[in-house]
Amino acid sequence: MGPIHRLRGLLRRGERRLARELGAFGVVGAACFLVDLGLFQLLYAHLDAGAVTAKLVAGVVSTSLAFLGHRFWSFSRRARTGLPREYSLFALVNVATLLLSLGIVALVRYPLGQESAVVLQAANVVAIAVGTVVRFVVYRRWVFPAGVADRPGRPSAEVTTGRL
Repeated sequence: MGPIHRLRGLLRRGERRLARELGAFGVVGAACFLVDLGLFQLLYAHLDAGAVTAKLVAGVVSTSLAFLGHRFWSFSRRARTGLPREYSLFALVNVATLLLSLGIVALVRYPLGQESAVVLQAANVVAIAVGTVVRFVVYRRWVFPAGVADRPGRPSAEVTTGRL
């Protein structure tokens, strides 16, 4: 078996791993997306919470559920760098994307004067879509990094990266 054949095998395994992670990320994301939308709608349209407050609560709840899904399923075969480090970075990334979401909803609600739940939900959907792309890239690169435990056929194990 020559080096070209080995390289092709590595690329195929890498493609399968990316497809698996992307698929699991999509399922977890879709479930948390529905939680976010449903909770936002319930709080804003039915319980008379303010738009930004509703977005904040919906975002915190869906983000917490997403961490569990991504750590234990989407990126379960990647190296473990420790729960405190992973959760801290996960929280930091999600705070940044939550602030982006809050900013978009606040912009639509206040300076643009929109009060319609449909218009605000559309702003919410746009904010979620932008945040989703950012989160996938950052999770793969920094929150749940590849490492020796990430080789096919090997279980995940604790590793120390020495960096945040």
